[in-house]
Amino acid sequence: MAKVLLTGAAGSIGFETLRQLVKAGHQVTALDTYSRKNHRKLRQFRDKNCIIFGDIRDQKLMDKLVHGQDIIIHLAAIIPPQADKFPQLTESVNFGGTKTIVNAIKSQNPNAFLIFSSSVSVYGDRTKDFWIKTTDPLRPSLGDHYAATKVKTEKMLRESGTNWTIFRFTAIMNRPQTDPLMFHMPLDTKLEIATVYDTARALVKALNHQGELKHHIYDLGGGESCRTTYREFLIKMFKIYGLQYRYLKDVAFARQNFHCGYFLDSDNLEQILHFRRDSLADYYRIVSRDTNKFVRFLSRIFSRPIIFFLTQRSEPLQAVRTHNTSLIKRFFGEKQPKQGEK
Repeated sequence: MAKVLLTGAAGSIGFETLRQLVKAGHQVTALDTYSRKNHRKLRQFRDKNCIIFGDIRDQKLMDKLVHGQDIIIHLAAIIPPQADKFPQLTESVNFGGTKTIVNAIKSQNPNAFLIFSSSVSVYGDRTKDFWIKTTDPLRPSLGDHYAATKVKTEKMLRESGTNWTIFRFTAIMNRPQTDPLMFHMPLDTKLEIATVYDTARALVKALNHQGELKHHIYDLGGGESCRTTYREFLIKMFKIYGLQYRYLKDVAFARQNFHCGYFLDSDNLEQILHFRRDSLADYYRIVSRDTNKFVRFLSRIFSRPIIFFLTQRSEPLQAVRTHNTSLIKRFFGEKQPKQGEK
């Protein structure tokens, strides 16, 4: 069994990856920043693994942790919406933190294998040209600081002289959350998801395929059975939660400058790792199973005010209301929608 350093262990993908690594019998050092929430979440693994709270930008710490590891699964990152609000921090953690890990590999453990998590966001807006492959140009959308750091970090890794592979994650689905970012995605976006369980399974299985993966970049997606459009996805999710989609206004959603699409080449990674178990229908069943029936009942009764409150968090809609020309151009292009539009 392998010795694995896992960064971002308390995140949704990281936590599921930690769970599967432990189940498979690997010796894991799990790293994340300290918070009460992270401490509570990770303490169940402390008897069998080493749980470390620290900063990936700390060179002395990373030198110590990387030493003696076979694999580094690097998931730690500042993600949207925080990445959009704090671009300097995002640059420091996402690029600088990865550079710190690379430095540690070079000085302490040159044979270690690094699995780096990148993102579909590096391809930018693909609403019109929605079939995506790894050889496509990397053009992050306007204002997407997270994607920009991923592009920069990928370049650094390719030139680092270390042993690496890069997985560009599609939209990874765990338990859904209401977030203002949901309004940044155009409703007509083609959407290929992967569940957090399949994603973690791919990362764990990658430990046994270093020779095939080394110095290659892969798109990680759920494949044909996980494809839909964002509009259809929302309609289905609202129904599961007892909300009436008809109260949701299209004008609350951006019409450009986001990301996602269908991966033309995501089967390449599946052929190596055979990690897929879940379809989009399976994901809907999981969410439906875990949704409290009383919450669903209340949502049916108060659907209109709930959706009204949710819509007020839409940044595209706020841009229209405040006549913010720069944000209007970012979210809608030259043609400004009217507030009275559906």
